[in-house]
Amino acid sequence: MSATAGGGTTQAGNSQSGPAERLGFSKGMVVQELGWDNDTDDDLRVAIEDAIDADMVDGDYGNVVDSVVLWWRDDDGDLVDGLVEALTDLVGGGVIWLLTPKIGRPNAVDASDISEAAPIAGLSQTTTAVVSKDWAASRLVAPRTRS
Repeated sequence: MSATAGGGTTQAGNSQSGPAERLGFSKGMVVQELGWDNDTDDDLRVAIEDAIDADMVDGDYGNVVDSVVLWWRDDDGDLVDGLVEALTDLVGGGVIWLLTPKIGRPNAVDASDISEAAPIAGLSQTTTAVVSKDWAASRLVAPRTRS
């Protein structure tokens, strides 16, 4: 049923998990997608929706989400503002996956821009990964709050 979701990632020599599972997405998660445009990777989007067994929600969702997928390009504006907006509905301990065009692609975001913007927005960058032919992902987490 989801044969196309992994984009061939389950062929011989690779693990059973596709890109969405490697990013930590699993059934039952509520994932908010921000920054979608006609250049986003549809195969990755389908893989995430297959992994969570639901559609991703948009910015108008109005409830807490487990994770945010933020598609971001160099010409999208101020990255700090985009990250702060992505935190709006994120549950404590949730993860923002910042998806940016890979270096060398149009509108690529310099790694130093991400490493500078994340702490200003109150986030820590923990991991980077190539998730498709044209997109890279940076895992950003907010410090857990103490009650």
